[in-house]
Amino acid sequence: MQIHHIGRGIKGFYRIAKYALRWEMVHKDAQQRFKILKFWQTHGLAATRDAFQLSRRTLFAWKARWQAEGVAALVPGSTAPKRRRQREWSPAIVGEIRALRTRHPNLAKEKIHSFLLPFCQRQSLRCPAVRTIGRLIADAPDKMRHAPVRLRPNGQPKKARAKLARKPKQFKARHPGHCVALDSIERQLDGSRCFIITFTDLHSHFALAWATGSHASAAAAQFFRLIAAAFPYRIEAVLTDNGSEFKRNFSAELQRQALTHWHTYPKTPKMNAHCERFNRTIQDEFVDYHENHLFTDRLQFNLKLLVWLDWYNRERPHFSLTEPVPTRKTPKLLSPLQFLTKHHQCNMYWPDTRT
Repeated sequence: MQIHHIGRGIKGFYRIAKYALRWEMVHKDAQQRFKILKFWQTHGLAATRDAFQLSRRTLFAWKARWQAEGVAALVPGSTAPKRRRQREWSPAIVGEIRALRTRHPNLAKEKIHSFLLPFCQRQSLRCPAVRTIGRLIADAPDKMRHAPVRLRPNGQPKKARAKLARKPKQFKARHPGHCVALDSIERQLDGSRCFIITFTDLHSHFALAWATGSHASAAAAQFFRLIAAAFPYRIEAVLTDNGSEFKRNFSAELQRQALTHWHTYPKTPKMNAHCERFNRTIQDEFVDYHENHLFTDRLQFNLKLLVWLDWYNRERPHFSLTEPVPTRKTPKLLSPLQFLTKHHQCNMYWPDTRT
């Protein structure tokens, strides 16, 4: 027994079904306004105004938006006021709330209300409600929060952890060097560890790597100085995770070069997806086949790695770097250097390390 789709053999069924699906996706208010406009076309302006109690100006405004952009333009906009009222409370009340939160750190708003009420009665002031106290606390830049001073083993106070800058949402690199990403790969063998620091340009996917036996920030800073010498474009922002190799000396090097340092959120590798993908590529295509040199002769490993990087950047095609060809249905795949020379001015001579 054969089972066929309900629309089989009916000409135009699927086209009408698509229209019905799109109609269901339109906002209900937009559908109602569209019906009103159709009623206007059939019965005239006077009947429409009497039936729906709408002004002539409103109907013509809806009609202009519908003719210009379609039914989706009839979705009503936000009705929130442009100028909102601001809370205006006596500075004495706000100061008393801050004083209570200072004497009794992070006291809850319900308990603050119990102490604030007698104060307002003595000052002949109107006492804010519990919810208002919570909003006044939230309006403060520091949220009126206090943390104890923590000491190091030598007795010196610990510095407060600075807030890390994050990559803006919906960010997209527009040109080479707009944002570059760094990450590290750890390999272990017989109790010893080695690290490979990787670099990727988010726009052109130009990549570099370097093997080291140190996981300190000084090694990452040294590698970044090599990047600045090899990469032919000015770097504007650097994206890394929160690893210790991208802290002290590495951050100091970025500050020296006046570069923006963005960090990913903890346990969120997808924020550094370009570099993570290159990490897999370099491991699948190179590191797994030369791991013995990584632990026995790191210099030889880095020399072979330079040859592979030369091929990766000059010749290896990338799915994300394409160029349309008039005589072909599928676009031509480009390597990072081919992409840079075709779409951006590049004066770099990429050396062939094999000669």
